[in-house]
Amino acid sequence: MEVNGSIVEHIPVLAETLVEQVNLPPDGVMVDVTIGQGGHSFLFGETLGPEAVLIGLDLDKDAIRGAQFKLKDLACKVILIYGNFSEISERVREQGIERVDFILADLGVSSVQLEDVEMGLSFQTNMPLDMRIDKRLKTTAADIVNKAGQKFLADLIYKFGQERGSRRIARFIVRDRQSRPITTTGRLAAIVCRALGQPERKRKSKIHPATRTFQALRIAVNNELENLEKLLASASALLAKNGRIAVISFHSLEDRLVKSNFKANEKDGVYKIITKKPIVPSRGEIARNQRARSAKLRIAQKI
Repeated sequence: MEVNGSIVEHIPVLAETLVEQVNLPPDGVMVDVTIGQGGHSFLFGETLGPEAVLIGLDLDKDAIRGAQFKLKDLACKVILIYGNFSEISERVREQGIERVDFILADLGVSSVQLEDVEMGLSFQTNMPLDMRIDKRLKTTAADIVNKAGQKFLADLIYKFGQERGSRRIARFIVRDRQSRPITTTGRLAAIVCRALGQPERKRKSKIHPATRTFQALRIAVNNELENLEKLLASASALLAKNGRIAVISFHSLEDRLVKSNFKANEKDGVYKIITKKPIVPSRGEIARNQRARSAKLRIAQKI
């Protein structure tokens, strides 16, 4: 897909593994709650016949347009919906569908979104500090960074970013914004690097010093954990008998929620957990796609 004048390709994570783990009936109903550019859905859609339905949700209108193009030649019926996956039950039932055979959630931010200047998600490129995946949301990352108190910022960065240097980062942010508002990702990233004593050009770690702070702000802006909890709470009632739910998470906060939900449903006799331990990408996949390195896949089946 073309973003800001250049072609950006998003490589779906753990795609081959997913197809091996989930066998859909030819007339099955699949819901990809993070359709993105349609990479995962295309692989499953190729196995579906004309009686099958593939529903895709996304909060990114550009992603929906990309998926529409990617999936246009599939034999199955394709329904693409602009909406939050926390509303999965309402959105699916609006289509006259009561039960589905497969729910897929890839919780990662796509390569296309990271390169999109309007999203303001990346510390690798200087762009406006926004971070709203859903532009209907009112609060941007810049609003939080420039208006929140120091303790609130420190707690947020620690809670959602698991950043041990959160207090120092918050102190540096509050001090820096007094001269002028922090409105770009580049300036925020530079502040975090200074706070942690890790100049960008001299850093030794493969993980950028600002990674956890940016993660925390993105989670807060988009209510990511709250929305994930709503999705997981709705999924069990929507799945048909023997239907499966697969979730690919990219940090421990998400993975913990998924693991906890699956275990609780297994204890209640609702799910059978297929992946006793999360499936992670092979070294080969990580070499081909560095963004896959932190991915964890968990799958459960409705009993």
